[in-house]
Amino acid sequence: MPLSFPLIVLLAIFFLASALKVLKEYERAVVFRLGRFIGVKGPGLIILIPVIDKMVKVDLRVVTLDVPTQEVITRDNVSVKVNAVVYFRVIEPEKAVIQVEDYYYATSQLAQTTLRSICGQAELDEILAEREKLSLEIQRILDADTDPWGIKVSKVEIKEIDLPEEMKRAMARQAEAERERRAKIINAEGEYQAAKTLAEAARIMAESPAALQLRFLQTLREVAAENNSTLIFPLPIDLVRPLLENLEARKEIKSV
Repeated sequence: MPLSFPLIVLLAIFFLASALKVLKEYERAVVFRLGRFIGVKGPGLIILIPVIDKMVKVDLRVVTLDVPTQEVITRDNVSVKVNAVVYFRVIEPEKAVIQVEDYYYATSQLAQTTLRSICGQAELDEILAEREKLSLEIQRILDADTDPWGIKVSKVEIKEIDLPEEMKRAMARQAEAERERRAKIINAEGEYQAAKTLAEAARIMAESPAALQLRFLQTLREVAAENNSTLIFPLPIDLVRPLLENLEARKEIKSV
């Protein structure tokens, strides 16, 4: 009995629905025919043979992978918690499907182990001060290891470094001691420069007695400008010096 026209139309619609697929611009289809890889198709409209052809969709957009917090013991035996974020994308869809079972899960596990390994080889000061250097090293290792899977790791960033409370307090004491040391050095340098300047001024005044007299008169003027009751009487040293010498001579005679 020949097939009725409505049944033929229904079968045709079913065939087209199974054979015609539409892929977005950022999607690719890895096509297998009877289990064998035949190629990558897309984007746009593609045609598959129902039952015989099977496809696996692969997204080519950049994937943001949040690496969970990892507890790491640094090279100087400090326990810290570190997390990171990895940006990668699939550049060869056939490798991402054929070479690895789940490329997202595999990349996530590899990122965790690499983060622990790299941070464990560095000291605490290096992790805190050279975060960008460690991120580049992690990216290089991940990119090399995921290349056979058709994946390109574009960037890795270490987000947070969680330190123990006792280590935070120790670092705060160290920073305070460092600031006190710098303050003492700056104060000592100021005293040294002031003493050096005073010594130079004394040398100049010793070469020119008139300069000392002018400085003395200037000081008198500054004191008088304050309108106080202080009375300053300048006494030349030359008048006092003979009396001091006479007193010294009497002391020496008595001691003899």
